[in-house]
Amino acid sequence: MARLYNRALNRLKLRQLSLLVTVGRLGNIQAAAQAENISQPAATRMVKDLEADFDTQLFERTNRGVIPTAQGAALIRHAQLIFTQLSNATQEMEDITEGSAGRIVVGTLLAGAAQLVPMAVQRVLSERPNVTIRIMEGTNDALMPRVQTGEVDMVVGRLPHHRHRKGLMQVPLIHDDVVLVVGRNHPLAGRADLTFDDLRPYGWILPPPETTLRRQMDEVFVEAAQYEPPKVVESVNYLSNRTLLGAGELIGLVPRTVAALDMALNVLTRLDYALPFGSGPIGVTHRGDDQLSPAALLFLLALQEEAEVLNRGRAASS
Repeated sequence: MARLYNRALNRLKLRQLSLLVTVGRLGNIQAAAQAENISQPAATRMVKDLEADFDTQLFERTNRGVIPTAQGAALIRHAQLIFTQLSNATQEMEDITEGSAGRIVVGTLLAGAAQLVPMAVQRVLSERPNVTIRIMEGTNDALMPRVQTGEVDMVVGRLPHHRHRKGLMQVPLIHDDVVLVVGRNHPLAGRADLTFDDLRPYGWILPPPETTLRRQMDEVFVEAAQYEPPKVVESVNYLSNRTLLGAGELIGLVPRTVAALDMALNVLTRLDYALPFGSGPIGVTHRGDDQLSPAALLFLLALQEEAEVLNRGRAASS
């Protein structure tokens, strides 16, 4: 390992890594050479030099192009992280030059968007008004790979139980559960002791199939005599979901903290039906404190402080 590391340290060039990433993305050395504005012979030579330096085959040649080997895929992944970190470094230097206090990219899942993220944003901006904060909404499948490559500093939301955990830190912040909600004029609103048979005639707003909540809800449907909803809207956009619930007879599946204000204002009504899943922690996932910029560390601290405020409030009201 030390021999390969020293060889890479002395011989490796960013141009080689850039070509490596492009070949991996396009699956064709000629196309990658054109994209990198170099000749194909030069690109082929650079790939061979990389393979010699690392003493391994990085790509498998096929009739349709090239496919990264396991070693090649690993090197590509780390090369992408190098370029992302370099981009972050130059951006941070520009921010300092221009008098800004840094930049933070926060991914948010539905459960994190309602309270924790907005509260943390307010806390950070009150202390560092020049910080630039970018918020990206999505699912774990979309956001976690971007945390691993450094494109996103952290993701706030329900912590994944099994997937998307390798090489990442998970910090629980607050506890939450999942509830079923409807508009206040829904036929089931206000009815007590509902059974699944009461829910059958109505359509649903559900998260996408790749999410944990959707898989758990699908299991409930299967156990209920292979139930198939008459209508399904797949969405994690709460503003759209809120409007749809208020205007029709759909049933929504949401974290309780997300719908708490609307339930308190009687815009939405929680159904009297207990789900067999959904109780768990909302937290933050990131690559580790030593991988975060000073601005991102400040945001992480703000999340933890706001979580303490929410937990104290819940304890006082219980």
